[in-house]
Amino acid sequence: MSKNDKQRDDSRASVELSELNLLTQDSDIATGPRTQQQLDRTQTEAKSQGKLIRERFFRHKGALAGITLLVLIVILAFSSIGFAGIPGWWDKEYDLLADRFNEGKPTLTLWPFSLGEHPFGQDVLGRDYFALTMRGTQTSLIIAFIVGLVAMVIGTTVGAIAGYFRGWTEAFLMRITDVVITIPTLVIAAAVAGIVAKAGIVPFALFLGVVTWTGLARLVRGEFLSLREKEFVESAKSVGASSARIIFRHILPNTVGVIIVSTTLAISGAILLETALSYLGLGVTAPDTSLGKAINDNRSALTVRPWLFLWPGAFIIGIALAVNFIGDGLRDAFDPKQTRVKQ
Repeated sequence: MSKNDKQRDDSRASVELSELNLLTQDSDIATGPRTQQQLDRTQTEAKSQGKLIRERFFRHKGALAGITLLVLIVILAFSSIGFAGIPGWWDKEYDLLADRFNEGKPTLTLWPFSLGEHPFGQDVLGRDYFALTMRGTQTSLIIAFIVGLVAMVIGTTVGAIAGYFRGWTEAFLMRITDVVITIPTLVIAAAVAGIVAKAGIVPFALFLGVVTWTGLARLVRGEFLSLREKEFVESAKSVGASSARIIFRHILPNTVGVIIVSTTLAISGAILLETALSYLGLGVTAPDTSLGKAINDNRSALTVRPWLFLWPGAFIIGIALAVNFIGDGLRDAFDPKQTRVKQ
């Protein structure tokens, strides 16, 4: 190659590079600088769905407050008096009778902070009310979470089968659901719970779960009715996927948000349902106790020893509010309409 040809090629490459730079500049001028909204949208689209859900949840102040409160209650209840043979740091038993100290009044002081001999006082039988309240909290939490788990399993199964297969299967399952819904839950529980509760807290919780699944079943059915018509379900059918695989691998993962939120709210409702039944004498039976039973056992002392209602009531309200706040946070986190994290 001659020297002139080489110079000609270098000149042509330089011209092409200059034209490319001019085109790039023109494109930047035409489109203008990217707005903050466009940058936020790009960042949101680049994130995985799981990460978006976590960010939305952990920026929900109510949900964080609810988790903090619930964790503190769980730690206090299970570490103080122990559980399942594991001793706790509190040295008194909830079922031990003793002489009343300081007329059974609470010895807890906030400033200077001191628990004293009986921080929550003593009941009419002389039992340490702090230990009794902690045992009641343990029982109520165990029942609530078992109820939530059972309701989730039954409700999800019934709703998924009804929503996917439709036809006579849907009609049969939904009629059963309607029958259970028409009978007030408290009436069903009151009719049978008194008998079941004598067998222990686990059978009692299982029974409550069996009568509280209907709301979740209807929600899951609605989700399945919508999702079964989507293109990805038709594609799975076209390649020969079985109904079980389509339900569990393709549709059910897309209903996780509804299931988790509904289960969380069912746990909160179970706390109040167990409290109501125990207050009516149809829940947990002696020698065990629960928060509702603690209130029921001491209702005759309302005017003379109000702290016997204050402590169990405070824990009932605290647990119910904490779980509801967590449910609100999960509902907002799983909401697909939210493309940006709440500040």
